[in-house]
Amino acid sequence: MKKTIILLALVLSVSGAFAQKGKVTSAQTFKDSGKLDKALEAINEATDPANEKAEKSLPWPKTWEVRGEIYQAIFQSKDANIKKLADDPLTTALESYKKALELDDKGKASNGVKIKLTLLTNDLTNQAVEAFNANDYPAALKSFEQILEVQNLDIVKADNPDGVDTVILFNTGLAAYNSKDYNKAVKYYTEVTKYGYNGARTYSLIADSYMQMQDTVNALKTVQEGFEKYPEDNGVLTAMVDLYMKLNKNEEALKYLDMAIQQDPTNVTYYFAKGALLEKFGDEEKAVDAYQKATEVDPNFFNAYYNLGALYYNKGVKQIEVANSVPANDNAKYEAELKKADVWFEKALPYMEKCHELNAEETSTLESLKNLYYRMKNMDKYNAILEKLGQ
Repeated sequence: MKKTIILLALVLSVSGAFAQKGKVTSAQTFKDSGKLDKALEAINEATDPANEKAEKSLPWPKTWEVRGEIYQAIFQSKDANIKKLADDPLTTALESYKKALELDDKGKASNGVKIKLTLLTNDLTNQAVEAFNANDYPAALKSFEQILEVQNLDIVKADNPDGVDTVILFNTGLAAYNSKDYNKAVKYYTEVTKYGYNGARTYSLIADSYMQMQDTVNALKTVQEGFEKYPEDNGVLTAMVDLYMKLNKNEEALKYLDMAIQQDPTNVTYYFAKGALLEKFGDEEKAVDAYQKATEVDPNFFNAYYNLGALYYNKGVKQIEVANSVPANDNAKYEAELKKADVWFEKALPYMEKCHELNAEETSTLESLKNLYYRMKNMDKYNAILEKLGQ
């Protein structure tokens, strides 16, 4: 009788273990038939550490592989009620597949899990792109980082040990940048530069990430490295010019701006930037030359005309201040100085009129024209501008 009891206990123990492994099989069957709510219920029971009956299913690699499949299927479902079953199903799927690999010490299930990880990468990519397009950059970053995690798993890496997905690396950096996680942006962009992906532009993005962190030292170091590696690329050259200008290193900016013009003499923005720099230096004559060159390259480039008009207009305003400083009893000198102001205003007028032609609604141009027409006693045009301004 005693032996019978022991045997019965053993049978009960074994049947309990099979019962829980049976839950895993049931979960898979429910999943395959599209009953994901029942599949989730069954797999949760088989993976519940508080469930005594799960003692055998918890260390079984197949349990976690099936769990991963179920959560991945929840993500793929078009049924809104099914999607509500999990907040972040792909993260749970990834954790499950990793657990399956960890428990599979004999490597029996590894190839099957590897295939599922490949499919998971596709889902993560879709999720990342969707989040990025919806401007949910932290979510996109998380998904891109999970793709990289999958790609670096030993079982996946073994097929192509030297392979690097530079597109995913770059997009991870881009998502990090847009998430304002600039340290991560630098990390992923820097990794991309090792493989030459996106050339000089990546260096510009790294420099900009450093600038967002107020790290001007590393920003400058980065654009210099980019320029040394890609001296013929105008992108990194422009980034260098921009950075020098932001740092008020205007002489260095001008030097590299001239190099940029040599490389791309049809780029109107270079001439405009050069004009602005020269004006900042007080070299107005050369600034005028640069602005005029910009208008030759692009006859419709509003900013160059506006800066030319503003330069002459401001000189006229300063000359009026000179006239106003003349002693009240010296009217002849006052009138003479005032006429000098009119010379500058007359030079400003055609440029402001051109600006008005290019953009008839631009308020600053209208205000300047109002003052110029009044100064020159052209009351018809003055009144027309007043009407346009609603005054």
